[in-house]
Amino acid sequence: MAVADVLAEEFPTYRVPLDHGSAFQLLAATILSAQCTDAMVNRVTPALFSRYPDATAMAVADPAEVEEIIHRTGFFRAKTRSLIGMATAVVERHGGDVPGRMAELVLLPGVGRKTANVVLAQWFGVPGIAVDTHVLRVARRLGLTTETDPVKVERDLGRLWPRRLWSDTSLRLIFHGRRTCTARAPKCGACPMVGFCPRIGVDAPLLRVDVDADADARVGKRLPAGGQ
Repeated sequence: MAVADVLAEEFPTYRVPLDHGSAFQLLAATILSAQCTDAMVNRVTPALFSRYPDATAMAVADPAEVEEIIHRTGFFRAKTRSLIGMATAVVERHGGDVPGRMAELVLLPGVGRKTANVVLAQWFGVPGIAVDTHVLRVARRLGLTTETDPVKVERDLGRLWPRRLWSDTSLRLIFHGRRTCTARAPKCGACPMVGFCPRIGVDAPLLRVDVDADADARVGKRLPAGGQ
């Protein structure tokens, strides 16, 4: 549980980074977040949710109007199809209410296990491990898994952590991947897990890095052998 404990100290409190006011809005925002920053999603969802606040409204939306609103999130045509398809399925199969079970969520257009786990954990309070690119990268670097398939990574992490820690720890792992264990030039010298992380797949030299409030590396100094 060392990783979970350290992450809890690194991020003792947090908020879900996607703005939403309902299960439907969280589901829609999570769909939009694919290959897009949360900040950008939060810039487009006020207009989107003002026009289409629930599944009933989104199900009958004009695709061209949705595309115009979400254009800046990228892949806007595919995302529009997913949003309208998801909303239509929610209305037709679930009476307009987003279901709170994995088996039903993953049958909705545009919804995979990662998206379903986000909604289950953050809206319904059902423990889940959302495996995105950050979780996949950090988990492999830490030696928590050797898998590359998100479903298998989810399985491996689920075996390591108590179920009650799944949701919080996986979200904190995402934050850690964004702020410190970045894809390029990870800030290992600023990482609270540097003492035990095997740094699998990291070829860059170990540097001591000062990280500011915006998580940008400003100063780097090579650490002596052993990372002390």
